[in-house]
Amino acid sequence: MRNIEFHNRENEMKEIMAILDAKPTLITFIYGPINSGKTELINRIVPQLPGEYAVFYINLRGRFIKSYEEFLDVLFEIDEERKIENVKEYAKAILKDLKIIGGIPIPITLFEKIFERKERSKDVFRYIESFMVEISKKYIPVLILDELQVIGDVKIDDLLIYKLFNFFIRLTKELHLCHVFAVSSDSLFIERVYSEAMLQGRGRYLRVDDFDKAETVDFLEKYGFSNDEKELAWEYCGGKPVCLIELINAKDRAEKLHELLQIRIGQIEGLIEDAKEFGYKVYYGEEEIVLNEEHILKGLEVFENEEYVKANALPKSVKIGLINANILFLDPVKRIIKPQSKLDLLAIRAIISQSKR
Repeated sequence: MRNIEFHNRENEMKEIMAILDAKPTLITFIYGPINSGKTELINRIVPQLPGEYAVFYINLRGRFIKSYEEFLDVLFEIDEERKIENVKEYAKAILKDLKIIGGIPIPITLFEKIFERKERSKDVFRYIESFMVEISKKYIPVLILDELQVIGDVKIDDLLIYKLFNFFIRLTKELHLCHVFAVSSDSLFIERVYSEAMLQGRGRYLRVDDFDKAETVDFLEKYGFSNDEKELAWEYCGGKPVCLIELINAKDRAEKLHELLQIRIGQIEGLIEDAKEFGYKVYYGEEEIVLNEEHILKGLEVFENEEYVKANALPKSVKIGLINANILFLDPVKRIIKPQSKLDLLAIRAIISQSKR
């Protein structure tokens, strides 16, 4: 298998670096369709940052976090060697070891104390704030939470996510202490965030989208694609990086594209079949939504002749169901809905065409 190079995210990288060069004032939400390269972008930027930055990267991808205790286990990097109970002393002790860390360091003694107390959430935020104050005397702290939506429904007294947002606002807009980036592929979560009154004027939104046609052609040029192959790749994959990489590694590219399309058609047809037999169940907060075959087909039909539609073009329940199934993507900033990829669009049109025969 070929080693695939990181490709042209110059504009996004410049925007992120401009944010990091300025004083922290806003929470930065990085969003976009699934598999558009958001995490790869972060993983590219972080190692290239100058030594003045201290990065705390918390990856929630693939985690099933159902309780506050489970969240703390991911949030913190527990230090079992240093038995220090004073936050300032601990921060000073580890300053020389900082650069990129998978969680916020905390000595085991302090971590255990936090677990014992009733006001754990307040203690956690106090610790992090005190820790960042000390770190900021030598470094510029950067906190990154990848796939933040994982904790969207976790409750303490209220939803944990709201407590976090309030704390992030304090770190950025109030104290100018730490850059905060929240990354998510869940466009329903980002819509919820975008509409949240408490975040008005306190967050910015950076979209990492699939490549445009010029970027796609330039990317494929490096791997010996003919002009016809480039056009075929754009017709089927659009600028979806993960799809383009499949083609680069394929012996027969035309055959691979046909295979990818048939797989996607089969996946969506499977969802429609489930909806017909059992009802397709999704949850929005605590509310259960059940879609039938007709709901899904009518939702897909709007893309028969359109590549995108206004966000209010679909009933809320259908929109939630098809986004939750990763068939559609909602851009809350542009207020549009579109298929997650060009491949999804082709699959949708094939299914609609078949349903009308």
